[in-house]
Amino acid sequence: MRLKLVYILSFFMVFSAFAQTAKRNFRQREIGVFLGGSYYIGDINTFKHFIYSKPAAGVFFRYTTNYRYAFRFGFNYGRIVGNDARSSSADQLLRNASFRSDIYELHAVSEFNFVEYRIGHNKHYFTMYIFAGLAGFHHNPQANIGRGWQTLQNIHTEGQKKGYPLYQFSVPFGIGFKYNLWDFMGIGIEWGPRKTFTDYLDDVSGLYPDPSLSPGAIQYSYPNKQPADLIGTMRGNPRTKDWYFFYGLSVNFKLRDAAGPCYGVNKNKYN
Repeated sequence: MRLKLVYILSFFMVFSAFAQTAKRNFRQREIGVFLGGSYYIGDINTFKHFIYSKPAAGVFFRYTTNYRYAFRFGFNYGRIVGNDARSSSADQLLRNASFRSDIYELHAVSEFNFVEYRIGHNKHYFTMYIFAGLAGFHHNPQANIGRGWQTLQNIHTEGQKKGYPLYQFSVPFGIGFKYNLWDFMGIGIEWGPRKTFTDYLDDVSGLYPDPSLSPGAIQYSYPNKQPADLIGTMRGNPRTKDWYFFYGLSVNFKLRDAAGPCYGVNKNKYN
């Protein structure tokens, strides 16, 4: 519920900000790299942030239109994992599911700076910001029960008649902080939830299957062997969708403007 509230507020603030009258327009292009971590919230990890974090990295291009607004396009890679054996819940310990999945994401987001900001400016050199946009990503949950890592989508661990899509859309949003280091370089810190429209990032969503109908899934659906009274009961919660997250540090470099500045002779006033 709290994530959904942040999600709604971020969109409201970003797009209401863009609806305001723009001022102090300029054009600035940046390229950058992102290094940090990734994790997920779902059926195997229901609420603990950062607990299953794995290294993540990315690259991006930012196009700034004025001191308050920017557009960012990028690619992120991260791994998400979960393990019921690390839970204190009796239901999760009985289910004993685990997974890992590599996330490959392409995203486009809009940024709104709380105060005016520009790389190389000796006055507007830091700001908090929020962002929201759209992303496409690929995931592929796998599990290892002693036979090596096995892709779960084609095993039909919950008796599905067909596998779930591995290519999905998500809605990235979040908050961050930007700071100038030099005239040509800035750094940032960012935390960004991704709201997805799938409940299968972890391959857990529906019911325990009937082993006679899904014999290939028995060892992955029932890692603790087959309790007869579990067949047809809830293995996950299909009413909620899974989330994944990226957070970390970015380093970005201002690209030279081939046309040169167009602000008059007092160049240092603006750069």
